[in-house]
Amino acid sequence: MKYPPIQNNLFTNNRKNFSERILPNSLAIFHSNDEFPRNGDQTFPFKQNPDFFYLTGIDQEQSIFLLFPDCPNLLYREVLFLRQTDEHIAVWEGHKYTKEEAKHASGIESIHWLQDFDAILHSIINYAENIYVNTNENDRYNYQVPYRDLRMYEQLHKRYPLHQYKRSAVILRELRAVKSEKEIELTRKACEITRDGFVRVLKFLKPGLTEYEVEAEFTHEFLRQRATGHAYSPIIASGSNANVLHYIDNNQVCKDGDLLLLDVGAEYANYNADMTRTIPVNGKFNERQRSVYNAVLRVMRAATGMIKAGAMLSEYQDEVGKIMTSELIGLKLLDKHAVEKQDPKMPLYKKYFMHGTSHHLGLDVHDFANRYRQFEVGNILTCEPGIYIPAEGFGIRLENDILITEDGNIDLMADIPLEAAHIEDIMNS
Repeated sequence: MKYPPIQNNLFTNNRKNFSERILPNSLAIFHSNDEFPRNGDQTFPFKQNPDFFYLTGIDQEQSIFLLFPDCPNLLYREVLFLRQTDEHIAVWEGHKYTKEEAKHASGIESIHWLQDFDAILHSIINYAENIYVNTNENDRYNYQVPYRDLRMYEQLHKRYPLHQYKRSAVILRELRAVKSEKEIELTRKACEITRDGFVRVLKFLKPGLTEYEVEAEFTHEFLRQRATGHAYSPIIASGSNANVLHYIDNNQVCKDGDLLLLDVGAEYANYNADMTRTIPVNGKFNERQRSVYNAVLRVMRAATGMIKAGAMLSEYQDEVGKIMTSELIGLKLLDKHAVEKQDPKMPLYKKYFMHGTSHHLGLDVHDFANRYRQFEVGNILTCEPGIYIPAEGFGIRLENDILITEDGNIDLMADIPLEAAHIEDIMNS
């Protein structure tokens, strides 16, 4: 890992919270993510399963966590299984956790090598009534490949068909949405690194540079500050490319007079930032660009004010849509009389603003949470309105990350340049 060690009380508390919510005499099993082949003899860079990391703090492949709070054998109430390293692995792949290091990182006392997993599991599983399996239930996940937790469930069900099988995701959906102080601290750090990358780009950008050169500036700053890298594939979209919501080719020239949409975020200690800014390639917004930019900014500020405990995502989005509609009328993109006659189920504003305004943020960029539950203290949500005008060759989106507290909300990106004039000042300094 590039990031410094995290105090293990974060993971100890997470396990405690999870244990308190499972049924008596229950055993839960969690796996690290698969390693995915990149070609004949290489894998893609490893990314830990966020639920596994949330409960253990272990950032290594081929690991299993077994949790059985009521286990009659006290040694096996929390057990972490790791791949056993040797001289060959050390030479070819580098250092892996020792048992003592894993104990320190996770706060789990009972550490075993993977080869002991089957024997230990079989020795205690028949004392459990329920087995919790960790399936991926993120609304945005479309199941195609049978991942490790799912493969384990299929094996368990064949070997132990009379146990009751339960879903860990139901519990983790509620737990992970509410961030602890340490999680907020790690997210702040990711936001700070993202800020520094953005300021670096503001001072770097000029007409004639390519989108991938801009991407490289972010990458340099992120890695320099011990981020793992980008939280997601960065969107560096100049001109009309900004009208493609998930544009990631990043291979075009940034032209004089165009805008450049930057949707980027650093990943730090598995926690993510998610920022969007739209800036003028030549350092100066023209009149039309500035008018649209300020309209998006007004929507963003109004929407941010509505992100508070007790709000419902669907109702919040409806209110944002009304504000956006008013701005689009002011920009002469929508006709007031046509809006009065619109089908409420298909509001006209969606021609220019077709995506949601907010999503939860955390260990996943689109974090695991219940979209039908009221916003709560401890939630971190993005706020990202946009206006996209293909006919005029540009799109504008702005995005900050917002923490809900007892006393209102806190913009974790409040120190990242946002005002059009501020951006121009930095670009022309």
